[in-house]
Amino acid sequence: MHFLDDSLLPENQEKLVIQVAPYGPQWLPGDSDDIPVTLDEQVQKAVDCYNAGATVLHVHVREADGKGSKRLSMFNEMLARLREAVPKMVLQVGGSISFAPEDDGQAARWLNDDTRHMLAELQPRPDQVTVAINTSQMNVMELMTAADVAGTSLASPALQAAYRDMIVPSNPSWHVEHIRRLVANGIQPHFMLGNLTSLETVERLIRRGDYCGPLVLNYVAIGGGAAGLHPADMIEFARRTPDGAVLTIETLNRNVVPMNTMAIALGLHVRVGIEDTLFGPDGERASSVRQVEQMVRIARELHREVASGEDAHRIYRTGTFWSGADETLAHLGMVPNRGTAQRGVPLRKAA
Repeated sequence: MHFLDDSLLPENQEKLVIQVAPYGPQWLPGDSDDIPVTLDEQVQKAVDCYNAGATVLHVHVREADGKGSKRLSMFNEMLARLREAVPKMVLQVGGSISFAPEDDGQAARWLNDDTRHMLAELQPRPDQVTVAINTSQMNVMELMTAADVAGTSLASPALQAAYRDMIVPSNPSWHVEHIRRLVANGIQPHFMLGNLTSLETVERLIRRGDYCGPLVLNYVAIGGGAAGLHPADMIEFARRTPDGAVLTIETLNRNVVPMNTMAIALGLHVRVGIEDTLFGPDGERASSVRQVEQMVRIARELHREVASGEDAHRIYRTGTFWSGADETLAHLGMVPNRGTAQRGVPLRKAA
């Protein structure tokens, strides 16, 4: 992204989209008093987050016993309820479905390729499904401290071992087909990228015409195979992101507020919620709603407008797809593909 002389002035920045992830599949109900268990509670949590200022909802679902649901029928029921309760929110289903172990000592793992492909068949369809690119480690314990897990199920050495070895499976043969199926059903891929190599892979998918739509990204700074917490890495990722893309910063634990404050000042977007942290920067417990409210306050202090639900759909360009690589590159402000025998940097022809 280019930063012009006036890019840090709030009147020149797009309205702030606040994503919220309030369901936290890695936590068990006893870990926090902010974990909704019944379907009614899960839907009410979405309503409360929306009323606080969040306009994108990252969706996971719990069974009645409090464990993360792996049943797509439960996602269908949840989505139907959410469409009625928060009709203006962007509904974004987590592409892992649920990565929580069934029991202590079992592996934490994403579901198999065929099951995750079925996310393209959800009814009612979500606006987005998150898509990780390139198989990678997802060791969510690497940046966890003893204070982050004290008094929770993740204090268990067995669970820590399960999450330490978790893998995100996304081979090229899988993610190309998954994107194809999502787009065929009018669902926008929301790319979850933990490094520049994954961003480069997505850009190659666009140049080859394997994906022809808006580029909506999360920079995933959770360590353990994804990006870490160095602000310079976040800035470099933003610099390398195409001008026409939408970029949200996602991190974890007490780092959420400082990283997101930088994101708000830079004109980027933010994600909060108990899936990312149970705590505020002061080390005190902070509910998902409280985290959303804090982002709204910080945005107001910086005079950055907060997006409405309609704004979020406009900014994300939900439901929009283009006819091929050339049109997609033009909409995203990317350099055109090289023509035959063309030397130097390809330039877009003036109208």
